[in-house]
Amino acid sequence: MKLKILIFSLLFSQSLMLRAQQDSPYKTSWKVDGPITAAGMGLSYYGLTLMQDKDGLTEEQISRLQTSDVNGFDRFSAGWDSENANKISDIPFYTSFAMPFIWVLNDNIRSNAGQVFGLYVQTMAVTGTLFTITNGLNPRTRPMIYSPDVDMAEKMRANSRNSFYAGHTAASASATFFFAKVFHDFNPDSPARPYVWAAAAAVPATVGYFRLKAGKHFLSDNIIGYTLGAAAGILVPQLHKKTNRTGLSLAPVMGSFMGYRYEGAALGYRF
Repeated sequence: MKLKILIFSLLFSQSLMLRAQQDSPYKTSWKVDGPITAAGMGLSYYGLTLMQDKDGLTEEQISRLQTSDVNGFDRFSAGWDSENANKISDIPFYTSFAMPFIWVLNDNIRSNAGQVFGLYVQTMAVTGTLFTITNGLNPRTRPMIYSPDVDMAEKMRANSRNSFYAGHTAASASATFFFAKVFHDFNPDSPARPYVWAAAAAVPATVGYFRLKAGKHFLSDNIIGYTLGAAAGILVPQLHKKTNRTGLSLAPVMGSFMGYRYEGAALGYRF
């Protein structure tokens, strides 16, 4: 059923891409964007299987956990645990996904809503790929697991090893920065652009703050999630611009950060 929904979303969004491009700053193509979006969805699903296949911690492993084992940059939050902060984080998180639909209030964007929606799906597919595969390959223990107040059953769940990196923050940043980028490109003379960018930056930062307070992610997890999510939200539409003479290029990269593997994208600029 999930696969059928993914396929339907792909076909629907990509068919809408072709509807109205004449007055759009973007150029999209089914032959190019269809496979990219499909690959992103497929790889996201593969990443989810990696996450689901993680092993949870045993009681013995948990008993040996020490906050001193956490790197100095992140150690301050080891043991944080707030269910209230976790619930609050959902408010800006879900708000971020609704922000792009404010486009219906803008005449310039509304006439190209199908194309923009297709790019939005592609952006989230790219973000999902980066997050799920990286997370699936890196079983980092969440900060809350260091708290004595968390139930042992909760600590032993495989989900307790999904700290690296912050998926909520990444997805939120991807959605809001995509929203700001599209508004920016469709409305080059709008005085509202600085405020739109400010809102785009503030919403995922709020998500990251409350995820940190909830003990779901370390600070480094949120910084990486915010950065990669924002990069995807900006670069996907930028690489589709008709007048894109910026010399920008995007290439996949792999490496490690604080002992954890990651997969991402490198932005290049040619003078």
